[in-house]
Amino acid sequence: MSPSIDKPTSSGIKVIIVGAGFAGLTAAIECHRKGHQALVLESFAELKVLGDIISFGPNAGHIFERWPGVPEQLDPICIKTKGLTYKSYLGEYLFYQSWDTEKSYGKAYNGHRGEIHEIVYNHALSVGVEIRLGQKITEYFENEREAGVISNGQRIVGDIVLAADGVRSKGRTLVLGYEDKPKSSGYAIYRAWFDSAQIANNPMTKYLVENGDTHSAWLGPDIHFLAASIKDGKDFSWVCTHKDEADVEEGWQEPGSIEDALKVLEGWDPIVHEIVKATPFLVDWKLVYRDPMPTWVSPKARIALIGDAAHPFLPTSVQGASQAMEDGATVAVCLALSGKNKIPEALRAFEKIRYGRVLAAQKTGETTRDKWHKADFDKIKENPESLKLVREAWLMDHDAEAHAYKVYPETIALLGGDKEPAVEAAQLRMVEVA
Repeated sequence: MSPSIDKPTSSGIKVIIVGAGFAGLTAAIECHRKGHQALVLESFAELKVLGDIISFGPNAGHIFERWPGVPEQLDPICIKTKGLTYKSYLGEYLFYQSWDTEKSYGKAYNGHRGEIHEIVYNHALSVGVEIRLGQKITEYFENEREAGVISNGQRIVGDIVLAADGVRSKGRTLVLGYEDKPKSSGYAIYRAWFDSAQIANNPMTKYLVENGDTHSAWLGPDIHFLAASIKDGKDFSWVCTHKDEADVEEGWQEPGSIEDALKVLEGWDPIVHEIVKATPFLVDWKLVYRDPMPTWVSPKARIALIGDAAHPFLPTSVQGASQAMEDGATVAVCLALSGKNKIPEALRAFEKIRYGRVLAAQKTGETTRDKWHKADFDKIKENPESLKLVREAWLMDHDAEAHAYKVYPETIALLGGDKEPAVEAAQLRMVEVA
């Protein structure tokens, strides 16, 4: 679909969005495309290009491709591999998962979180989205006619508030009616991104970068290690999910220790050790979880949680950012179809459209982690395809905008006049990285 560059007709709906991550920015851009007025409030005082590798499936690619100029900016900085090589923790080759079968789904965009975020952020500004930085949100509020926040002591009111400020969002307390605190999952992730020069200069590891981009996975007991070269092998990134029992109150993100990482990976493939030794800096990101939310919508249906604020994902789902973008695209459509006079209807329809799909996507992360961390290598040799990431059409070949337009009328019919539509109880612990 060719995106329109015409100024959209105003819907008269004012949307306040808390958080300028991928959920918040997508919601803002998509709301702007539908004629809604979007105001983004972000706590950071300035934009910084931070982070490491992040993945956006073709389902997110469909959204990017409606934003003029964005795919062309993303393409040079994103990883270009034909598949993923699986090895045992001892370095034994297990399987190669090709991405060729997924080409019909559309294009994926995987690269540096900060670099991709900067492109999306600048696109939001370029189309006219107002973004205010350095905003401290101390309260969410709503009544039957409006919703708003207290930011830096100022009362800001709109027709709707979208809480896109992560799992610590104060919006969660308003929606749930109580404060839910994070709990330790027993896992953490070492994360790193750096120039690949040392990898290229080491005879043991140079094959990972000298012929362009590569993607490799090493699997072991309760640990997995993923490594990728990006930008034609110029940059290198790795992540390692490992057991961790540290108290979450000690901090969710801590500087990582090379020595500690090597101890965690003791007895592993020497190539993995060489990668870690070449790393100038890493962080140790605690994986914590919260109890599943029975609803993402506030009692008066003027405030909705989106992205990690609503449904954190395990990294092994490789869908957290993509599903956050789907939220933003879907809620914008629902508001466009409901109009200003039926905003509660729009938010309840948004939740109904998204809830079951998000739950199914979350479960893929738990399934992948368990089959990787509890791998029986003798059985895997008999059926190596059992290691594959879930990359099925229902998940990857999905156009959130088109789907929302299609199912909105029947969703409203299903909801009927219910004030508080029931949603099925989630069976999966919601896990997040941040």
